Amino acid sequence: MLPSDLEHLITVGQPAVSPDGRTVAFVVVRVDAEKNDYRSQVWLADADGATPPLPFTSGEHKDAGPAWSPDGTRLAFTSTRGTGEKTKASLQVAPVRSGGEVVTLAKLPEGVSSLKWSPDGTHIAFTTRTQHERYTEEDEGKRPPRRMTRLFSRLDDVGPTADRPTHVYVVRADGSAMPRNLTPGEFQLTGPSWTPDSTAVLVAGPAHDTWDLDRRTDIHAVDLVSGERRAVTGTTGVYDSPSVSPDGTRVAFLGTDDADSYPRNTHVAVRSLKGDDDHAWVSHGLDRTFEPYPGGREPIWLDDRTILGSVEDRGNVHLYALQADGSEAPRPLWNGTGCVSGYDAAGGTVAFTLTTGTRTGELYVLDDEGPRRLTDLTAAFAEQAQLREPEHLTVRSTDGSVELDAWLLRPAGFDEGGSYPLLLNVHGGPFTQYGNRFFDEVQMQARAGYAVVWSNPRGSSGREEDFGRAIAGAPFGGTGWGTVDFDDVMAVLDHTLAGNPSLDADRVGILGGSYGGYMTSWAVSHSDRFKAACSERAANNLLSLEYASDAAGAFRTWFGATHLEDPEGYLRHSPITYVKDIDTPLLIVHSEGDLRCPVEQGDQMFVALRMLEKDVEMVRFTGESHELSRSGTPAHRRQRMEIILEFFDKHLER
Repeated sequence: MLPSDLEHLITVGQPAVSPDGRTVAFVVVRVDAEKNDYRSQVWLADADGATPPLPFTSGEHKDAGPAWSPDGTRLAFTSTRGTGEKTKASLQVAPVRSGGEVVTLAKLPEGVSSLKWSPDGTHIAFTTRTQHERYTEEDEGKRPPRRMTRLFSRLDDVGPTADRPTHVYVVRADGSAMPRNLTPGEFQLTGPSWTPDSTAVLVAGPAHDTWDLDRRTDIHAVDLVSGERRAVTGTTGVYDSPSVSPDGTRVAFLGTDDADSYPRNTHVAVRSLKGDDDHAWVSHGLDRTFEPYPGGREPIWLDDRTILGSVEDRGNVHLYALQADGSEAPRPLWNGTGCVSGYDAAGGTVAFTLTTGTRTGELYVLDDEGPRRLTDLTAAFAEQAQLREPEHLTVRSTDGSVELDAWLLRPAGFDEGGSYPLLLNVHGGPFTQYGNRFFDEVQMQARAGYAVVWSNPRGSSGREEDFGRAIAGAPFGGTGWGTVDFDDVMAVLDHTLAGNPSLDADRVGILGGSYGGYMTSWAVSHSDRFKAACSERAANNLLSLEYASDAAGAFRTWFGATHLEDPEGYLRHSPITYVKDIDTPLLIVHSEGDLRCPVEQGDQMFVALRMLEKDVEMVRFTGESHELSRSGTPAHRRQRMEIILEFFDKHLER
């Protein structure tokens, strides 16, 4: 895969099964290279595969989030059609397999998501941001300032949130009335799920005064007519993504009872809606997180006894069935190689989109014999980009205590008798996972002539909770960042070099973004093994990051103390503290609009290394966020990879 191939990327996702189980709506995303943007299109596929899938919308806009009406005759979706300077999204409803016009239910100044039809088909609930009246002043030079009294007032790739909180709205499905805000006020509430009688909507979010300090969230029931809200859970943990049972007596949701320490494997709970008992965790029979990233969603009730959920597992994302009473351990419905990136179920049909090492995503349904593929939309891209499957490695940690998962992709035109440079990639998070999914970056690196290895060191998700918590702060029983995680990354490097004599140990580079950028900066300040390094959107100074990040105030849940209580501890685990020990040529890549790891994190490292007269270069992207490599403009994504490859070509003498 060449950087220019990014312009031809196609992804398949967001499956939605019709109520009778016969049809699956899904979304195809393509790059519009001419306009340097993305276009998305809703498609329909017969679940039995009798006829080829066909587009449902034109593909000229950004159409997404399909949701079926209860009778299966109409499809709601979000779109950019009909929007203008003051509106970013619209909510559309279109007839399926019959004549009729597309109806625009709403045009909104912010994006729209989480479309949910009421069971009686009269209303659609959705989420969008509600702008403060200050936004009515078009001249920013006259617009009143923002007022903030709580933490978490901004969000990367979104911007300020204190004066534009996310709310749940309802709108009549026939378009006869304007949308109504069901959850007005300062609190951000999401994840609508209707009760079967269509009289109430369950939502998730914080609605208590100290939410920004204690980080607790609740499930709430909101009456459709009065708007009266009552808490279903007891403000004792982190609870979100509600899903009401078909009989209307219970709610399933995701979360953890521990809001004070992170990470925790997210599990599935069930609770009575009558409020006469506590919730019960029904997924604890499997010590994995039930909230994969990306691709997580609320649990799905297959019937009144069975719940469908997705699970991260050692580089894969699988589908599991859970008993709503917790009487049995979770049972795998699909546990093959690959990552489920979206799923849905209705009418006896389970559909999901699956990404693998060489496919960005295809649509499948589950049969008695296993998964059956309904689409083949990415095959041409896979052939054009010459995508190849990586090799899965298992590596014993240096201390011998755990087995690690890693993947190796050999360079294009690989010859056992040759000599090749090696790039070591480190993922972000750290509580996330690399795995058996399409990863454009390693494909481009291998096509450029590099062997590439990537792994899940301790601190990653997809494993037992203790594995993910191994690098929490000492008060939580962990060793902190830059300890066993660094040892594990180096163990993977040693294992890869020892098992592949054609890889040149004198031409090794390391790179990563976010926490992967942290680990890159840490590695070159604690080792001279690398000939070049690229630290991207990195966390270089944990002390200043706790002031500047959009997550400021949450780092205590990682490290066991606030930056006010233990500033020395934050600095002890910060790469910037050891900057004088860096002799490796370093490329720093950062986005100027990054709110997760603000650009000052890159600036600190660059200024220090330049003043020390070390070999350093900084590249800053304008108009981009922390998500540059994943959802930045196509042009910037291409430029970024070309710059990174050019840097390593120079220093690793490919």
